[in-house]
Amino acid sequence: MFDYQGKYVVVVGGTSGINLCIAKAFAVAGAHVAVASRNPEKVAAAVALLNEANPQGQHLGLSFDVRDLPALEQGFAVLAQSFPHIDVLVSGAAGNFPASAAKLSANGFKSVMDIDLLGSFQVLKQAYPMLKRPGASIIQISAPQAYIAMPMQIHVCAAKAGVDMLTRTLALEWGPEGIRINSLVPGPIAGTEGFNRLAPSAQLQQQVAESVPLKRNGEGEDLANAALFMASPMASYITGTILPVDGGWSLGGASAAMSQLGALAAKQESSK
Repeated sequence: MFDYQGKYVVVVGGTSGINLCIAKAFAVAGAHVAVASRNPEKVAAAVALLNEANPQGQHLGLSFDVRDLPALEQGFAVLAQSFPHIDVLVSGAAGNFPASAAKLSANGFKSVMDIDLLGSFQVLKQAYPMLKRPGASIIQISAPQAYIAMPMQIHVCAAKAGVDMLTRTLALEWGPEGIRINSLVPGPIAGTEGFNRLAPSAQLQQQVAESVPLKRNGEGEDLANAALFMASPMASYITGTILPVDGGWSLGGASAAMSQLGALAAKQESSK
């Protein structure tokens, strides 16, 4: 139902999980899609998937670490040789691991802040010259930790809260130029690395599903459909919005479920 023929889409962190589902959805909708991540092998595999999904598309793979500004600058310079501009940017690089505040090292805290917050800022700033046109859309992939305090997640809570404020602030600064920016907030999404780390067994994942008002964990396609809408002309008057795509999980179930998972992670941490 969405037509992105001839559009240029960039998905940073787009080689696995939710971001890869989003990249594939844009390719299926006709877009030329560039994906980027640190792992060259994953980048190559993602580009092969995009070529299969849309053989007529001009798909591109870039390998860089969002924390490494010179590498990021070089990556966008390569992108500019193939893409004349960016119609849609999906900024989804993220890092996560469970750790109590008392035992989390400064380097561990800094690592997540550098990937999620600093990395997001650097991606947006590098993409800005290619986005600076009416109708361009930025979609950030946030997390419920941005506004729901969760045990064992102080680093992620701080980083994702910052990511959402990037969204709000840039909606003010870049809106006059016609650039829209919104955040999508996934709930528990089955099959993703982050969800598997926080709920590492089928039993725990079923418990999480029971805490969701819609009584199921999400799928990558749920986020992909939301991204297709948010980047489309149908959402042309939506900017600065933080949109949960979580089956209602953030209405109450998230806090209880994450407290249980946090207690389990803390128990595992103390036994090491």
